[in-house]
Amino acid sequence: MRRPVLCNLVLASSLFALTQFFTPTDAHAEARLALVIGQSAYRAVPELPNAANDAKGMTELLGSAGFNVTTAPNLAQGEMRQAISDFAGKVSAAGADTVALVFYAGHGLQIDGENYLVPVDLDPKRETDIPVQGVRLNDLLNTLGALPMKSRIFMLDACRNNPFPALSGAGHGLAIVDTKAGAPGTFISYSTSPGAEAEDGSGIDSPYTAAVLSVAKQPNLPIEEVFKRIRVSVAQSTDGRQIPWESSSLTADFRFFGDSSGQPPAPGASSFALAGGTRSVDDWRKDLRGREPKAAYDLVIASDTVPAYQAYVELFAQSATAPRVRSMLERRRMMEAWSEANAVNTRASFEAFLASYGNSDLAITARRMLLRVQNRSIAAAVPAPINVAMGATCPCSSPSTPASPIKPIIQPINKRVDDTPTKKKVVDTPKRKPTEQVVVERRPPPPQDSGPPPGAIMQGIGIGVGIGLGMGMGGGGRGGDMGQHGDYRR
Repeated sequence: MRRPVLCNLVLASSLFALTQFFTPTDAHAEARLALVIGQSAYRAVPELPNAANDAKGMTELLGSAGFNVTTAPNLAQGEMRQAISDFAGKVSAAGADTVALVFYAGHGLQIDGENYLVPVDLDPKRETDIPVQGVRLNDLLNTLGALPMKSRIFMLDACRNNPFPALSGAGHGLAIVDTKAGAPGTFISYSTSPGAEAEDGSGIDSPYTAAVLSVAKQPNLPIEEVFKRIRVSVAQSTDGRQIPWESSSLTADFRFFGDSSGQPPAPGASSFALAGGTRSVDDWRKDLRGREPKAAYDLVIASDTVPAYQAYVELFAQSATAPRVRSMLERRRMMEAWSEANAVNTRASFEAFLASYGNSDLAITARRMLLRVQNRSIAAAVPAPINVAMGATCPCSSPSTPASPIKPIIQPINKRVDDTPTKKKVVDTPKRKPTEQVVVERRPPPPQDSGPPPGAIMQGIGIGVGIGLGMGMGGGGRGGDMGQHGDYRR
């Protein structure tokens, strides 16, 4: 009789142990939602086999990290927009204590300073087709940026080479996106530096995703430390040809695995403590002086900032990696200048960019943008047409042809214009004011037989005045009417 009870106790204890093992840690107490897009089966250009593998690997990683993952492979434009909209709906329903992550593997393009994700059905014949057929990265960022949440993370393995021959003027790689200009609590990671191209690699995954799958599994690493290590790993695997880049405005701690409630970082993480912050060139000179070139190189790569690169090329100008760092430094400066030119968006900003980088791959786009702002300035300088206020007469007196813009006669409108036609007024002799006196000079009386009597003379004067005034006022109104109907010629 005791054996079933004992078995039940053993089974209950085993289930409790398994529950404790698979129960998410405090780091997973918040809702975690992920959208994974892998664009491999492009229709107009060769396929990207690694993109499908990258999406599969990230789906497994994020699922084990406590994310509820939605995987959406090979999306056309409408499908991609619908997937983003559906994901935003899930995030909104999950509440403000939510971490939302989007991973994208596939082609990405930079057109006129804007970044676009490329649907599998995109088939452009010219650069102006991209805004119509593609999906703007800013649309994705703004859609999730408008929702209240704890953190939003974007991972973009989308900086591969431009596969569309019709887009000869497109810049290399993607443009800079500064998270500090958007919603706080945002983290964006690119597979390579702005304006550079990422590699597919020789394995089943791209160098970027392979590094993510390896480094992110390490427990108790803050996300900033994770991506510093990813950057160093990718730089090593590609011999410095590819340097991942990120921008962060996170306001809360995040770890893929482990407790995000304040545990110290894993051992060894302090070796990268110098690689961060907004530090000056002088600060970096002090930190790098006396170090071996290899150790200094890893530090500046982990930081990936202009001051760090500049200090390195000054202190280690004779090292084997100095030319590579110098090239990265110049490219980063150019992309920052390009980002500023597009943000200011004036003739002076694009002229300044072309003065420094007139031979770069972005020069064609910069000249096109310069032409646009010049045309915009010319259009703004054209004076607006003058609205001439016409005096109120009658409804039939509105001009049928546009008035001549030369010396328009502006007549003030002193009375309210009614919709009903004005009644014509027959004018007789003008009425005299009560205080008005009329002085009439009379000629000497003629002989009795030489003309009409005096009464006839006064009657004639009254008739003349009445006819003259009546014809004068009536003729003025009619003259406008004749001009309206084409019976009057000047």
